[in-house]
Amino acid sequence: MSNRLSPRQLAEQIRKRTLTVIDVREPAEFASGHIAGSINIPLQRLMHAELPHGAIALVCQSGQRSQRAMQQLQAQAHKAHTDGPRDLWDLEHGLSSWAAVGLSLSRFKRAPLPLMRQVQIGAGSLILLGLALSNVAPAWIALTWMVGIGLTVAGITGFCGLARLLMAMPWNRVSP
Repeated sequence: MSNRLSPRQLAEQIRKRTLTVIDVREPAEFASGHIAGSINIPLQRLMHAELPHGAIALVCQSGQRSQRAMQQLQAQAHKAHTDGPRDLWDLEHGLSSWAAVGLSLSRFKRAPLPLMRQVQIGAGSLILLGLALSNVAPAWIALTWMVGIGLTVAGITGFCGLARLLMAMPWNRVSP
């Protein structure tokens, strides 16, 4: 069962203080824009984290990771033969929908550029470099093909190697 909240419903629940918001994105993503008062527990650490008691709303950028987090928590509860750890909610379409209806996001000062923008800058730069260098040595056109294939695979699978690489860069290391 998937409990979904619209951005306005979640904002109302936050105002009433009826739940805790857990943002399952990576720390650099969280730093660049998050719901005020939310807790950052990246998806890869969620199953091992001590979660707050009571109702929880899971959020991410698009809703895919938070939906996966909900499924993992429900599966963990099922394995433990319990009814579930608590009331779980998922923000419909993620923080993109939150911002689209005009709700504000908090940002850390000195937050890195959002990861998606870094990927766009990196991919675009590699394509331009490959095109420019192909005038010197035609084999460099392969770089543009590789970037195109990488972006296509990322769109289909949700896994982006360039994003993973960029997350490991020193400017994206944000201390919690």
